[in-house]
Amino acid sequence: MADAKIEARAPTLMDVVIGITPGETNLEKCIQCGTCGGSCPSAADMDHTPRALFAMIKAGMKEPVLRSNAQWYCVSCYYCMVRCPKDVHITDLMYSLKRLAIKEGYYHTNTRTTSSSSFSSTFITYVENFGRSFELGLATVYHLMHHPLGMPKMVPMAMGLLTKGRMSLVPKRIKHIDQLKAILNKAKELEEEMYTELEV
Repeated sequence: MADAKIEARAPTLMDVVIGITPGETNLEKCIQCGTCGGSCPSAADMDHTPRALFAMIKAGMKEPVLRSNAQWYCVSCYYCMVRCPKDVHITDLMYSLKRLAIKEGYYHTNTRTTSSSSFSSTFITYVENFGRSFELGLATVYHLMHHPLGMPKMVPMAMGLLTKGRMSLVPKRIKHIDQLKAILNKAKELEEEMYTELEV
């Protein structure tokens, strides 16, 4: 019997999404039942339900997937994962789609995703520099960029948090921030290697 000829192929969008998602995604097991979208508290704001996104990933529709606002509206409540009959790791996949959209630059092209992606970027900046979030700074940057006229409505809540000692006026750096930065830098190196292997 002649040996079967094995041809190398470029990774598909599904290969890439599975490859950059930690652990088992079970994405290939999705049966398009819609339980995820029906369980999602943010589904009404999404331009595509997770079920639709997964079908688009399987079809190789890279640009529409990465331009979608769905991954940015994911609030990480894990209802979808808990209820999925095939144990698809939907929330983990949404995080992967966010990272891929940032890497490919697609999140800048959709005004519906800009506010949530800039919120994520600001949050990450605080964590990288201080080791924790800084709520006052995060909320201030977000509202100045996207809802400046709504800021006065936030003052009573902010004052209540400040007077009860639940919010700080200045960010506080954790001890041994250098160790956290080393961990984060290593994680970035590993992520870059992963993308390189997948030819993203």
